[in-house]
Amino acid sequence: MAATASWQPQEEGFNSICALLQHQISPSSDKSQIWQQLQHFSNFPDFNNYLVFILARAEGQSVEVRQAAGLLLKNNLRTAFGSMTSAYQLYIKSELLPCLGAADRHIRSTAGTIISVLVQLAGVSGWPELLQALANCLESNDLNHMEGAMDALSKICEDVPQVLDSDVPGLVERPINLFLPKLFQFFQSPHASLRKLSLSSVNQYIMLMPAALFASMDQYLQGLFVLAHDSAAEVRKLVCAAFVQLIEVNPSFLEPHLRNVIEYMLQVNKDSDDEVALEACEFWMYDHFIFRFMSAYCDAQLPLENLREFLPRLIPILLSNMAYADDDESLAETEDDESLPDRDQDLKPRFHSSRFHGSDNADDDDDDIVNVWNLRKCSAAGLDVLSNVFGDEILPTMMPIVQRYHPGFFSLPDSHPPPPTVHLFLGQVAKLSTTDDGTWKEREAAVLALGAVAEGCINGLYPHLSEIVAFIIPLLDDKFPLIKSISCWTLSRFSRFIVQGIDNQKGSEQFDKVLMGLLRRILDTNKRVQEAACSAFATLEEEAAEELAPRLEVILQHLMCAFGKYQRRNLRIVYDAIATLADAVGERLNQPTYLEILMPPLIAKWQQLSNSDKDIFPLLECFTSIAQALGAGFSQFAEPVFQRCINIIQTQQLAKRFAEGHIEILRYIDPASAGVQYDKEFIVCSLDLLSGLAEGLGSGIESLVAQSSLRDLLLQCCMDDDAPDVRQSAFALLGDLARVCPVHLRPRLSDFLNVAAKQLNTSKVKETVSVANNACWAIGELAVKVRQEVSPIVLTVISCLVPILQHAEELNKSLVENSSITLGRLAWVSPEIVSVHMEHFMQSWCTALSMIRDDIEKEDAFRGLCAMVRANPSGALSSLVYMCKAIASWHEIRSEELHNEVCQVLHGYKQMLRNGAWEQCMSALEPPVKDKLSKYQV
Repeated sequence: MAATASWQPQEEGFNSICALLQHQISPSSDKSQIWQQLQHFSNFPDFNNYLVFILARAEGQSVEVRQAAGLLLKNNLRTAFGSMTSAYQLYIKSELLPCLGAADRHIRSTAGTIISVLVQLAGVSGWPELLQALANCLESNDLNHMEGAMDALSKICEDVPQVLDSDVPGLVERPINLFLPKLFQFFQSPHASLRKLSLSSVNQYIMLMPAALFASMDQYLQGLFVLAHDSAAEVRKLVCAAFVQLIEVNPSFLEPHLRNVIEYMLQVNKDSDDEVALEACEFWMYDHFIFRFMSAYCDAQLPLENLREFLPRLIPILLSNMAYADDDESLAETEDDESLPDRDQDLKPRFHSSRFHGSDNADDDDDDIVNVWNLRKCSAAGLDVLSNVFGDEILPTMMPIVQRYHPGFFSLPDSHPPPPTVHLFLGQVAKLSTTDDGTWKEREAAVLALGAVAEGCINGLYPHLSEIVAFIIPLLDDKFPLIKSISCWTLSRFSRFIVQGIDNQKGSEQFDKVLMGLLRRILDTNKRVQEAACSAFATLEEEAAEELAPRLEVILQHLMCAFGKYQRRNLRIVYDAIATLADAVGERLNQPTYLEILMPPLIAKWQQLSNSDKDIFPLLECFTSIAQALGAGFSQFAEPVFQRCINIIQTQQLAKRFAEGHIEILRYIDPASAGVQYDKEFIVCSLDLLSGLAEGLGSGIESLVAQSSLRDLLLQCCMDDDAPDVRQSAFALLGDLARVCPVHLRPRLSDFLNVAAKQLNTSKVKETVSVANNACWAIGELAVKVRQEVSPIVLTVISCLVPILQHAEELNKSLVENSSITLGRLAWVSPEIVSVHMEHFMQSWCTALSMIRDDIEKEDAFRGLCAMVRANPSGALSSLVYMCKAIASWHEIRSEELHNEVCQVLHGYKQMLRNGAWEQCMSALEPPVKDKLSKYQV
């Protein structure tokens, strides 16, 4: 297959490759052997020429063979195009362009895909013939040419839209300026395929919003409103998607048309095509949409009534869409399947959240038990959004409609009639207790609706929640698994109310009924019910906290029974429920009776799993919470847990070095660990468990640290530039160890301090804010323990903390808090170094200090403030008002010593400032601040 000046295929090579491609598409072929042969052919420099020739010109071959050649060419070009000769590159390009008008649409489509890949690799500036060919095809009256060009253009717009919105040498205008008018013209094409492709292409530019589209917005919107009633469902779906994106990007575009858009969305929600209805439903549930939507109304001074008037039509659509469709995949999950092992594809991806020291790293838990986005879930989410916007107003609109669609409400005694809305609402709830098999989907949807409005309509429902909960409890034992599972979820949405009533006998009895009902469902024989019950119970645990302590034995018995019977997927949820229980009840868990139930099964599982089994992740997380809860009570289990964490970290670090090509480390690898694939999550989970041990055992962990290699392993983790989450957990552990056994860090103290300070580099803070946050906190913890030994890095750290404080409004709240605390701690231990520079940061520092809640860390920061003022009183004079506000932010300084120091500081300045200067300073303070300062007798 030698190259010639004007390339032509050799017949033998052509036939061999065609035969190989024919075998490749055969279902019974030996794929590995074919792959080896293709690898052999790929060594010839003109192999890709043969592939494009087969795609473009081999009309004697089947379309399948020609398409296979094209797809292989596409994959090859991704890696080989840059190394090909320019002659071969030009040959491939020249053969592709005529394919745009091929008679077979598969050939056209494959050519369009390859063209898009080439544009991704080399842009359009080096292929001027492409833009001209696309334009010529679009202007022809031949359907094949128009469709082929439009297909290629839509793929370019989807894959690399920015390429067409860039300046191209030799062109007066950007390509998008030339193509956009043509795309708008095709909105009116008689061919649905062209309308779909043209609209899809334009939609790709909504987020980028090039100047050409912005200037043509009116024409685009007119086209959308015309296409909104298109006969093709795929086109109508794209119209819905466009409206959603426009609302997100800039609601002002649609402000003049909001009523028409809402009207259209209501109409399309009834669309017989489910995918179109799904897109419309997302219009209502997008998180950003509702805020932007409200903003658009406010900016245009439009009253909410414009939206409110549509509620009577929108709500019944949402309610009807919330019932399971007959072909819903979830209907297959209704058998007793607890004994069926989970397949690997049944296991959801799990993501461990690295340990974070601060106030605002809470995960956004998804409390919805429906894990696949479908029309049902979107409708429930939409109802949730509306309830949060309109609150209790939704109930008078919603309940009569529900009654109309679900007849058979019961009547309450006329002697004590509730408000009309709640009368209807309770009537609907009563309907839930019927056992008519034919209406189970409607009953299930009604329970889902209750849960959907639980948060937004809580004020209107609150007086009657006891009755609502009482009606739902029996549904936990319904014959239909999907009713049982949704009842678990809906009860979890009312968890706060259920727990609040525990102080009275009736409320306590209802709490116990809910608790026992969920525990029964945790032991259900259906996996979906198990999952819903465990998740609901975890939510109840968080609300109930110490109220669970008297019920711990029965809870643990049920959880550990589930632990023994669950398959892999739901086992993870049991781990989470156990961990949440430990967090909720704390040291109350440290009783022999409870530990005898809890620990043996967990330890057995711990011993069963290998160090490279990913199923150990949730167990490590579970042990972290248990260790923190038990405190010193965990010491009997600590040594093997600690040592295994060390082994896992060591094995993973060796595996990483081996993966990086350091073959020499093979001599250090234990044979049992040979072949372990590096996975940083093993390190992260192990570091976090060690942090849990340090927090739980306190100084009791010292002997374990002393006999281990933890210090050096931890330093390696702190220096792991490739894995921010490893560094994040490593610095959290560094801070925890600094608290309880700083003596074992001293031999490498300067290394720890330097690498921690490096994380605060201003240019990196925004990229890895959680790492910087934990490193900052760790420096502060080390400072108060080793005192003067931090002196060498004090100025380096201060120079990084000051910009953070000066740009506090742009950064993570917790990082700002920890920066202000650490700066104060450094000032406390090295006031002679820090006070020299205090005038440069006092205002921003004091502002940050005033935002911190009262605790021991804030006390340390104010000790630093007092120490600096003593060392350099004049340095704070220009910021005295800010300092007074920071002092006034205390509700109460519990340390008498610190209280006296603050008094001395204020009195010192009062004596220093004479001739009315002190009074002038006080006059700049708000009355509440002056009132709080009065406790210091100034």
